[in-house]
Amino acid sequence: MNNRERMHTGGLYDTQDASIVEEQVKCLEVLYDFNATRPCQLQEREALMKKLFAEVGEGCYIEPPLHANWGKYTHLGDYVYANFNLTLVDDTHVYIGNHVMIGPNVTIDTGTHPVCPELRWDAVQYNLPVHIGDNVWLGAETIVLPGVTIGENSVIGAGSVVTRDIPANVVAVGAPCRVLREIGERDREYYHRNRKIDFKRS
Repeated sequence: MNNRERMHTGGLYDTQDASIVEEQVKCLEVLYDFNATRPCQLQEREALMKKLFAEVGEGCYIEPPLHANWGKYTHLGDYVYANFNLTLVDDTHVYIGNHVMIGPNVTIDTGTHPVCPELRWDAVQYNLPVHIGDNVWLGAETIVLPGVTIGENSVIGAGSVVTRDIPANVVAVGAPCRVLREIGERDREYYHRNRKIDFKRS
């Protein structure tokens, strides 16, 4: 099994493999073009996103600047919104569901390194995929670490470091991120403390 194949198996591999570096540069050229677009160039951005990512659903919007190791291993569902400075350490696959909201300065990380000092000296790495379910909200400054799955509808509080799986339909926060509570009927009546929801869905 070569280094390219090992990138997606969770096995250790050499990140300095020349063929990997060459392919990655091609992806980064597309990313550079995306970040160089003007605010009015929405069609150009959409076309570049489809060139950059593995999959792009309908109605996706990412605010530049976007940072990514590859881009080509990230899968976007429908109506994904990401605020500025999203960082994708997508050395293997990142799966982002439908209607996901991503706050500013969020990092989604699949790549990591062994603790063994000698291996790190040689720039050895391994990758674990990340799965983010439908309708998840990642608050500002959230960091999602390799191998994590976040269940649908869950909210991750700002500044959280998500080191383990988070179930569906919960509010979770902290470093490390832990479940604070389930999303319940009160959340369907009040949107902030004692402020009642007065917005009618179309």
